[in-house]
Amino acid sequence: MWKQTYRVCLCFSRRFNLRTEEAPDEIKRLFAQYSENGIMFLIEVQKEERATRQDAQAIVDSLRELKHLNILLRKGLSFEAFFRYLFGDANPPLSPNQGVHHDMDAPLSHYFIYTGHNSYLTGNQLSSDSSDVPIIKALQRGVRVIELDVWPNSSKDDIDVLHGGTLTPPVQLITCLRSIKEHAFVASEYPVIITFEDHLTPDLQAKVAEMVTQTYGEMLFCPESECLKEFPSRSRSRSSKAATDEEDLGKELPQLEGGDSAAGDSSDSDEEDNNHEEILEDSDKAQQDAVLAYVRLIGIHAVKRKGGLKNYLRINPEKVTRLSLNEQKLEKAVIGHGKDIIRFTQRNLLRIFPKATRIDSSNYNPMIGWRYGAQMVALNMQGHGKSLWLMHGMFRANGGCGYVKKPEFLMKSGPDDEVFDPNAELPVKTTLKVNVYMGDGWYYDFHPTHFDAYSPPDFYTRVGIAGVPADTVMKRTRTLEDNWTPVWNEEFEFPLTVPELALLRIEVNDYDFSEKDDFGGQTCLPVWELRRGIRSVPLHNYEGEKYRSVRLLMRFEFV
Repeated sequence: MWKQTYRVCLCFSRRFNLRTEEAPDEIKRLFAQYSENGIMFLIEVQKEERATRQDAQAIVDSLRELKHLNILLRKGLSFEAFFRYLFGDANPPLSPNQGVHHDMDAPLSHYFIYTGHNSYLTGNQLSSDSSDVPIIKALQRGVRVIELDVWPNSSKDDIDVLHGGTLTPPVQLITCLRSIKEHAFVASEYPVIITFEDHLTPDLQAKVAEMVTQTYGEMLFCPESECLKEFPSRSRSRSSKAATDEEDLGKELPQLEGGDSAAGDSSDSDEEDNNHEEILEDSDKAQQDAVLAYVRLIGIHAVKRKGGLKNYLRINPEKVTRLSLNEQKLEKAVIGHGKDIIRFTQRNLLRIFPKATRIDSSNYNPMIGWRYGAQMVALNMQGHGKSLWLMHGMFRANGGCGYVKKPEFLMKSGPDDEVFDPNAELPVKTTLKVNVYMGDGWYYDFHPTHFDAYSPPDFYTRVGIAGVPADTVMKRTRTLEDNWTPVWNEEFEFPLTVPELALLRIEVNDYDFSEKDDFGGQTCLPVWELRRGIRSVPLHNYEGEKYRSVRLLMRFEFV
């Protein structure tokens, strides 16, 4: 125990006794029970049924680096070493050794894909800079879909990337393409998809085709036919030239009309749009060749149909396609066409993007897309907040490779063509029990007056589920006053009807009586990949970056 003093005014100060990190009573009881049999602790408490003596020895070896600890007693680990293991980096809530473990041989439509929106913007949608820096950051986080809005430059002889009709300064397309090539596979070996929102003339489209081909060469995936009956699998798109460190780059271009036209915007006939054919008929031979070179690069075609939403969702058994909807159109569409959307996404790609009024680069709840099978739920990666935390949580699954296999119930139809209904009343499949033992690390990562100028923080933890409506809930612990190392030791139960779509949300705040509570850390974890047992859960800041020291000690059980 040590003391901390807060000065209230020139002649008055407040002194607090601060407790050192102390383990909860249940941890002490478990140590007493298993201190001489570490393997049984791993098997019975941590639910690591295949644990071996080598696993137990690896834990001991990892603790030897903490030279200030008395690691070993005559019959095993000391309690301090045991507690350090439980609350340390070697005991995370997701398995560090699992890696990519989903079936990666299914068509692209079978996966949720880590997708960005206006990937080149550094801040808001109206006046922030266009740059390759946010693209690089997104790729380093594992994002697999990068969106670029391409426009003629001021002299009409080159291509810029910028948000059209705004004050955003441009960045050259070639700069973005080169940065994508350099950083595409630093976080994941699986393909990157580039989406072009096209506002170019045919001669500049030809220049884009030349740039892309010269930049990526054999890395580029080009389909053998414009009319695909099925999207390729992710593993089929991976490079077969591992010896030369080359990887495949999936390439997506939208319709040549330019822009992401949302379904329902067209009021023409029901025929599929063939605008590129009309362009060829009206162009000279040079322009025909230019447009054909551009079209051949299209790996995923977006078909613009004429008519209402029902027609957009019509399934062509001979051809797969891609459809884009903004968040508002999706919210309206699921009311009357929710089942049609799920049937559509079983073979075709659906991309959801933020509404135009989100000029501050805020985001919508990505769950509204995932519940209905949308593969490309695009968020503003330069934004911050709860929606992006959910995105980070979803794509921590499957080794963080940026592709998460959709649950089977989203890919199947019943004998009467019935499909999954996320709003249906379903039986509980499992119940997740969460024990929030304690937290630590704020004293090391924050200034003493960060949370309160006159006293230590008053922390509480919020924990809950984001998923289908029936499972979505948030609960909270009590508030512990004036404590840098709070011990709550509270248990919560979460009955889950669809655990395959459930994300565990965790957030710590400092209670403030007179103002908005101060943020103290957060994380989001895929429920279906949680390791059972007692785990050390690192927290992240508001922007999603992991704190150096802040973490919670928690226990997860499924009953």
